[in-house]
Amino acid sequence: MDLDLILTAAAELAQEPAAEEEGFFFDVLGERIRLLFFRQENGVKLLLTGLLVVVLLGVRWVARGVSRLLQHGVGSENLRFWTRQAINLGFALLLLLGFLSIWFDDPTRLATGVGLVTAGLAFALQKVITAVAGYFVILRGDTFGVGDRITMGGVRGDVIALGFVKTTIMEMGQPPAVQGADPAQWVQSRQYTGRVVTVTNDKVFDEAVYNYTRDFPYLWEEFTLPIAYADDRHRADQILLDAAVRHGVQRGEVPGEVVQAMQRKYFIRDVDLEPHVYWRITDNWLELTVRFLAGVYGVRGLKDQMSREILAELDKAGIGIASATYEITGLPTLRVCTADEGG
Repeated sequence: MDLDLILTAAAELAQEPAAEEEGFFFDVLGERIRLLFFRQENGVKLLLTGLLVVVLLGVRWVARGVSRLLQHGVGSENLRFWTRQAINLGFALLLLLGFLSIWFDDPTRLATGVGLVTAGLAFALQKVITAVAGYFVILRGDTFGVGDRITMGGVRGDVIALGFVKTTIMEMGQPPAVQGADPAQWVQSRQYTGRVVTVTNDKVFDEAVYNYTRDFPYLWEEFTLPIAYADDRHRADQILLDAAVRHGVQRGEVPGEVVQAMQRKYFIRDVDLEPHVYWRITDNWLELTVRFLAGVYGVRGLKDQMSREILAELDKAGIGIASATYEITGLPTLRVCTADEGG
């Protein structure tokens, strides 16, 4: 009985005309070929996706224009930076949600698609994913922001742009004491070289990030002067100290809330902010080093002024700068013979 019903149903299906397949077809040598994925539904979704991108780009452009108008005359670089970041993040989030809503309206298809896409991205875009994760670590961890002076990925300079994948830095040189560091620099001070360098954000996971300005916008600088042991070392000490007091940052000039904020945020002891001169005995001279506090910017000009004033004061005091010299205290007796004397 069951066999008869199955045969009857099969015969009825065979007599019905085959349903027209949905999609786009073209004929090649009498064969009908259907283009893969080219269906009416996909065409509509492509059109909606393009429309979504255009609309969101327009909204972002309008938002940036309104932001510039509202911030006109406001000199806060941090406010402009965070406004741009909020607009970019909002644009990316809306674009992702819109894309998922258009192409994965069925939850089962969404789960399958997300699984495939995640697996592919995890394998092929490891560096990009890590760089994007580094972007959120930079923001969440308050590592640095636009305008900060940092060293990251072997590049030293000021951050001029921060994106999802990369950080853009205006490169600066280094003092002669660290000129051998990689990469090599031709500017012998912490001043701009003119090169704009991009570093991927994944470097925050692999290397140390040095920030010169984030929490304590000052640096301890040193100025070293070698003098002969026969010169007036106490006068030279005073000359160095006076120059540091005139041009360095004194404790009273450092806002108290800066030091208190550092002590609340980090486990650090109270530090001495006053300038001091330290002596070191060497084989050839007495080395005097003055340690003082200075601002992050303009150190080269500050040391230039100090050098001019110190040299003028040393000349007045009759103190010279020691150098590596050798004194010959004796020679062996030499006997010179002529040709006649030798027979």
